[in-house]
Amino acid sequence: MPIGDLAPEIAVLVGAVLVLLAAMALPQRRHGVCAGLALLVLAIAATLATAQLGAHRLTFSGTFALDGATGVARLLILGATALCIGLFPRWFATDRRHGEFYAMVLFSALGAMAMAGAADLMQLAMGILLSSVTGYVLAAWHRDWAISLEAGMKYFLVGALANALLVIGIVLVMGMTGTTDYAALRTADLTAPLALIGLMLVLVGFLFKLGAVPAHTWVPDVAEGAPAPVAAFLTTVPKIAAALALIRLVALVPAEGSSLRLLVALLAAATMTLGNLAALWQDDVRRLIGWSSVSQAGYALMAVAVIGLSDRALPALIAFIGAYVVANIAALAAIVHLRGRTAITGFAGLIRSQPLAAGTLILAFLSLVGIPPLVGFGGKFVLFLAAMDGGYAWLAVVAVANSVLSLFYYARVIGPVTFGTSDERVEALGAPSKAVMLLALVGVALGSSVLLFVWSALPVTALP
Repeated sequence: MPIGDLAPEIAVLVGAVLVLLAAMALPQRRHGVCAGLALLVLAIAATLATAQLGAHRLTFSGTFALDGATGVARLLILGATALCIGLFPRWFATDRRHGEFYAMVLFSALGAMAMAGAADLMQLAMGILLSSVTGYVLAAWHRDWAISLEAGMKYFLVGALANALLVIGIVLVMGMTGTTDYAALRTADLTAPLALIGLMLVLVGFLFKLGAVPAHTWVPDVAEGAPAPVAAFLTTVPKIAAALALIRLVALVPAEGSSLRLLVALLAAATMTLGNLAALWQDDVRRLIGWSSVSQAGYALMAVAVIGLSDRALPALIAFIGAYVVANIAALAAIVHLRGRTAITGFAGLIRSQPLAAGTLILAFLSLVGIPPLVGFGGKFVLFLAAMDGGYAWLAVVAVANSVLSLFYYARVIGPVTFGTSDERVEALGAPSKAVMLLALVGVALGSSVLLFVWSALPVTALP
């Protein structure tokens, strides 16, 4: 059990404890220091993760996969967390628990990292539970606001059910195969009825973290009711880990003689269609983004459906998730910068009063549609190629139709922003959120070519 193999995770764990101790020692007016400390911790962890990108082995008695996919997922999780942390200081400046918040975010990121590299069902459960428990707290952080409490409660109730089913599923799989180790499960008989039922229950737990049908109902409520910077975090970081962990699990089941991949493909079609149809009627931009996040989970499931059928599946998933994370954080960063402005009517004429925020929001939405040359185009392009290469051309057609459908509800926001008029003065939050917007905007505008290069060049093979 070489400790160095988990150096990035250990750095985040130690850093979270240090941030918590600093929050206890510092007066409330100095809690902004904890944000800088959290960013330093993430930078150290990212440096350690980069040094391990070339690794390709199982470690800690086979419970953790140190491979290219884990390395890239670590960097995505750490990078997305850093961007979200940039949105927190001004938003929570008057919160008496401001400093503690960063420790909670780091613990949540740690849970996502544990999920991303899990090569054992027990390790997987630990990562999911750590990510979930901290997420419940973050979603309901504004405890004096009824909508935030409602969001946290719905997240908790759906999560409690999904995680309970996940644990029951793990017990069934272990009971029928005698192991929870992925390497052993790859050669075990998973065709027994109870083993298949166990896999289905584990799948429900993944669908909850991914925000996909049928465990998707928490996503729009959290997007609307959680603090806006928290919404940016919870709709991106857990999805990175859940998508990679799910594709590892499905890869254990042979493609021949199994209907699991067809089930995932049907869930992908249902998720993207439901998310887009529900978003059509939303007048709250944050809730609209929540339903959009549900639909994006459906696209991610396309890669999961063809794992083992196409060599492009895993790289396509990594590329798509990266593109989604950048665009989604950009959209919510613009809303944070606008002090949480969320009704569509409040965005009228924004292109003249707040051109940077308006431009960021427009490009983020167009990227989520998949308009070239934005980063979302690259992500969806490689995803559709993988689906067709894996024999699921019909799913790619459904995804293209859903992408066209999504343009209609994004246009409901883009239209007033560009062509509307308003005499209302629009206040901005400050420099930190503006810096995050600029970084995300650069990623959205210029990221497509970088994404395609990364897709073709980075080692994203997965163990076991």
